[in-house]
Amino acid sequence: MKEVANEIKKSKFCIALTGAGISTESGIPDFRSKDGIWSRYDINEYGTIESFIRNPSKVWRLFEEMIKSFSEAKPNKAHLSLAEMEREGIIKAIITQNVDNLHAKAGSKNIIEFHGNFSILKCIKCGKKYELEKMVRICECGGLVKPNIIMFGEEIPKDAIEKSFELAEKCDLILVVGTSCSVYPAGYIPIIAKRNGAKIVEINKEETEITHLADYVLRGKCGEIISKIFEEIKNLH
Repeated sequence: MKEVANEIKKSKFCIALTGAGISTESGIPDFRSKDGIWSRYDINEYGTIESFIRNPSKVWRLFEEMIKSFSEAKPNKAHLSLAEMEREGIIKAIITQNVDNLHAKAGSKNIIEFHGNFSILKCIKCGKKYELEKMVRICECGGLVKPNIIMFGEEIPKDAIEKSFELAEKCDLILVVGTSCSVYPAGYIPIIAKRNGAKIVEINKEETEITHLADYVLRGKCGEIISKIFEEIKNLH
């Protein structure tokens, strides 16, 4: 832990990539886990943009469950520690695959939301955005409205990919937190960082697609590990 804290402290441009594992401690199950969304909803019937266009009211049942779950969730020690590390200038940016808005709730500012954010609604026809509280289903233009998240069959926003890959090329250390790195193109981010000379610190409960690339591997709960690392950094002089 001390060695990792020292590496982070002396890094010039440290970033973090986060996935579902960082939010499980906030009570949000990993979508693909045995308690997750996809254990109860068929991906093909609820998870694709085609299924939404075909039957929006049906898919909104899933969205309503997600909105309730995400709205009630609070940032945990991992989100809060990363936000504080950003305020201290230790971390320059957070790239997240999560759509739960918990990094923003924790106070992080420089966040790239690779798969969108459930807390904003967006028309799939004209792109107009609405506040979540309004629960608009049909836009003024007549288009369907849904949470601003990327469904299967939709493209990742070009600017999110470009910014993320740019950060991966620029960083000298990347914290890979709670992600299996098995979903692409987000899974390429640690690979790009490594190719450009960055060190990888993996924080996860289990082995992942990029464990063999990691310079440091820390196993356990994300919140406990990151908060301990931050304490160690504060103790370094």
